[in-house]
Amino acid sequence: MKSTAQKAGRPRTVADFGENRLITDLMRGFPTRRDVRAGVGDDCAVIGSARDPQWRLFKTDSVIESVHFVPEEDLRRVGWKALCRPISDIAAMGGVPEHALVTLAAPATMAVTRARALYAGIRRAALAFKVAVVGGETSRSPGPIFISIALMGSVESHRCIRRSGGKAGDALFVTGWLGGSAAGRHLDFHPRVTEARWLTGHFKVHAMMDLSDGLASDLPRLASASACHFALWKDQLPKSKGCTTGEALSDGEDYELLFALPLRDAAMLQEQWPRAFPKLPLTQVGVLLPGPPIPTLPLSGYDHFAHG
Repeated sequence: MKSTAQKAGRPRTVADFGENRLITDLMRGFPTRRDVRAGVGDDCAVIGSARDPQWRLFKTDSVIESVHFVPEEDLRRVGWKALCRPISDIAAMGGVPEHALVTLAAPATMAVTRARALYAGIRRAALAFKVAVVGGETSRSPGPIFISIALMGSVESHRCIRRSGGKAGDALFVTGWLGGSAAGRHLDFHPRVTEARWLTGHFKVHAMMDLSDGLASDLPRLASASACHFALWKDQLPKSKGCTTGEALSDGEDYELLFALPLRDAAMLQEQWPRAFPKLPLTQVGVLLPGPPIPTLPLSGYDHFAHG
């Protein structure tokens, strides 16, 4: 069947492809190395040999004016978000963030006070999560402000959690509350590094990722990577104050943990979690099931090229 673009006689665009398909298409044919334990398709790249006790984690993320924040936003909050986005991915692999490179592209007319505010926010996140900013790049942009951060971290090989380890029968949990990014939560979130380290130190977590594009998009990704179907209990979703179920599913930029672990451990986890993290809810939102993966839910989450 021909696509809409083909029927219209025009070249297909990245919007026609969508984010996931575009990445798959662009990465086809690239070389790899024997030390690559995980690449495209997980929250971070994982590098190391099978015998190494520690593996290296690599992640890059960008924050762009008018895409990830409005032009009049307080750039201290933007700087916090810029570094915390890749920190959240490191957390989702069970790891610890360590070293960062910061790239800033900005118009020549940008006030120095605004640049300082941006880096003050990055510095606050670096101090909070013990990240050393060890370099980067600055460049002129003819348009919006663009911040890109490359982050390196590490994880013990036996504690590295990928999206693909889920098993039929596993309980599905999320931390925190979902929805509300439009109200500003996407600028003030707290990456769940401590919580993920506690989880991997106390329980056999099978699969995990952070919720950046919304549960409606990210849950099918985890289930698909694990070759599983799933049941989602929408009436159990921990919604942010004032949010609807639809917003909790599709707003995106929650940066909470979604993870799967054996159902037999669910009761013990729910008993121990409040003692470890009394101010942060933990909610079972479904189970993984045998059967073919579901590519997406009817109400999908965020896709960069579908939200132009």
